[in-house]
Amino acid sequence: MPSRLMTVSDSVVIDATPDVIYARISDPRQTNGWSPENTGAKYDDTDAQLRVGSTFTGTNKRGHFRWVTRCRVTEARAGERFTFRVEQYGLRTPRLKVPIAVWDYQLAPVRGGTEVTETWTDLRTSWPDAAARAFDWVATSGKTFAQFNARNIATTLRNLKRTVESAA
Repeated sequence: MPSRLMTVSDSVVIDATPDVIYARISDPRQTNGWSPENTGAKYDDTDAQLRVGSTFTGTNKRGHFRWVTRCRVTEARAGERFTFRVEQYGLRTPRLKVPIAVWDYQLAPVRGGTEVTETWTDLRTSWPDAAARAFDWVATSGKTFAQFNARNIATTLRNLKRTVESAA
């Protein structure tokens, strides 16, 4: 097992019901409104609502670098939890099948609204730590993916809170 940090998460309380927030986070076509890297998504299936087993393709950018991923929904419990696994990667088309990460959103009613916890889990468990550190340093301009995604999660949650609360 790698000795590097493989999971990071953060939480925020949003003044809205779990169902209202779930409607946002379970539609990755909306994620570009609050994520610092995601630029959009499209459903690979024709269904209007994602459920366990559904796939979608996400478009992303970091600086001038752009890439696409194919993701599979692994949990979809309205008002409670939405989780997807990033399974494929590519520059224009997600061709390379490789375990990349799991993104998980948990919702819990609390005083003042809903606590939203976003968690990223690195699935690159077969990568030696030295190789992961070298790749991460290049891909994130000198950080580990855990450090980089901790910052991105905080930004995402802050933007999600602003988006949801301003729509209320």
